[in-house]
Amino acid sequence: MYISPPVDFVLGASACCMACVFTNPLEVVKTRLQLQGELRSRGTYTRHYRGVLQAMVAVGQADGLRGLQKGLTAGLLYQAMMNGVRFYLYSHAEGIGLTEQPGGNIAAGAVAGATGAFVGSPAYLVKTHLQAQTVAAIAVGHQHNHQSVSSAFETIYKKQGILGLWRGVNGAVPRVMVGSAVQLATFANAKEWVKKQQWFPHDSWLVALTGGMISSIGVAIAMTPFDVVSTRLYNQPVDSSGKGRLYRGFLDCILKIIHKEGVLALYKGIVPAYIRLGPHTILSLLFWEELRKFTYYYQHR
Repeated sequence: MYISPPVDFVLGASACCMACVFTNPLEVVKTRLQLQGELRSRGTYTRHYRGVLQAMVAVGQADGLRGLQKGLTAGLLYQAMMNGVRFYLYSHAEGIGLTEQPGGNIAAGAVAGATGAFVGSPAYLVKTHLQAQTVAAIAVGHQHNHQSVSSAFETIYKKQGILGLWRGVNGAVPRVMVGSAVQLATFANAKEWVKKQQWFPHDSWLVALTGGMISSIGVAIAMTPFDVVSTRLYNQPVDSSGKGRLYRGFLDCILKIIHKEGVLALYKGIVPAYIRLGPHTILSLLFWEELRKFTYYYQHR
């Protein structure tokens, strides 16, 4: 089923934005858990968030129900930019036959993911800042105190220049490279495996749903350490020259987390990460697959 890359840009962006609306509350919780106890040994800090459900209740009580959708606008902008580019490039790789070559799925997914992450990085930066913001009683991580998405972009640009909008991109690119490579490769292979099992009719939406469920497990396991590092790099405070005050870069962040918090800290927030990545992966891939089918049949009817 061939869909032109420009159409796949729109379909991929639309599918992931649709998924984002449902999964953004889990993204808020995941961000808070990943920032909790930053560079502090276990047991030396107050744990405001102790699990997914308790964290959602805490956020709702402190910030109201709207607090569970903090950063949604920036999140939708990020999903549209990052995944539009990602699906466009992956579709192009499919069109020229690259994904049929050995390892082609992984290579195409990694390159598409890295490019999409770079393009969408400013939106992810603002999303992280906004999702971390809360009242002092349950605040974790640095508080940037932006008033809105537009004021966040404006403040960052005025203080740090255009390059400031891409601060933290060195954590985002490997994060999405790994996640994208695993997601797109396992999704494609999982769908083929499910079809061979003949559990569902060949064109059933349940094929894509099951493939997405299988894919989401691999994505969560592979992506969470990179996700923790990315969140820390994006949210850290900066000095007057725009340099991070806590971490010098990707490797420095990993080493400091392991040294101060232990290796398991790289999997902080894995439960909400999976609960969020699972539905998001399933929904975005399902929406993308079904939108592609609809478009293909509409074009060829």
